[in-house]
Amino acid sequence: MSISYYSENDSNDIDEDVYFMKQALIEAQKAGDRDEVPIGAVIVCQGRIIARGHNLTETLNDVTAHAEMQAITAAAQFLGGKYLTDCTLYVTVEPCVMCAGALGWSQIARIVYGSSDEKRGFMRFAPNTLHPKTKISSGILDSECSKLVKDFFKNKRI
Repeated sequence: MSISYYSENDSNDIDEDVYFMKQALIEAQKAGDRDEVPIGAVIVCQGRIIARGHNLTETLNDVTAHAEMQAITAAAQFLGGKYLTDCTLYVTVEPCVMCAGALGWSQIARIVYGSSDEKRGFMRFAPNTLHPKTKISSGILDSECSKLVKDFFKNKRI
């Protein structure tokens, strides 16, 4: 597993990652509009979005209905198989251990997440959950991704 971290000064090599993370942010906003924790995900294969997902845990009354799980299921259906070996997941917040486990079983090629999750993220609790060939990148649109979640919970406390 290789990990790369982005900074605001990285070159144009991240343009594609920024584009797809913006698409994940659109999904996150859909979740927020439904009063769900605003986390969104897209799965890309050969430069094309093949699946989208956002949190639906409250809507479906299902603790497993995380954005990543919704996107994994949609991508597997689109591809007609359970392995996502040629795919990249873009998700606004670092996956939890449950989602990382599912991503590991899917053998996804790459995961790009926006902001870290210090309380529940897999990197803290189970960094070896993923398939050994999976590449990880983080920090793409970090401030936008974290602001969405922070604002959501701030408004819940008002």
